[in-house]
Amino acid sequence: MANALYMVTLTIIGAHMPVQEKEWEDKVKRLLKAELARKGITYAQLVGKLADVGVMDSEPNIRNKISRGKFTAVFLVQCLQAIGCSSLHLD
Repeated sequence: MANALYMVTLTIIGAHMPVQEKEWEDKVKRLLKAELARKGITYAQLVGKLADVGVMDSEPNIRNKISRGKFTAVFLVQCLQAIGCSSLHLD
């Protein structure tokens, strides 16, 4: 009985996670895209700038990561550093 209750609880909690997670992914994606636009940097240019800081990745892969909003904090900071962004406003 306890196991069944535990599984129901996980299902209910899990049902709300994707929506909230998607909202965070969208927010981070918008932040990075806004910085790229503000600096006038294309994905092709970002590839080159990332290579300059030692991050090797293809343009399609970077485009997909950013468009999905599914990337690590490390990738975000690498991008921001590569494009010369020294501060980020979360508002």
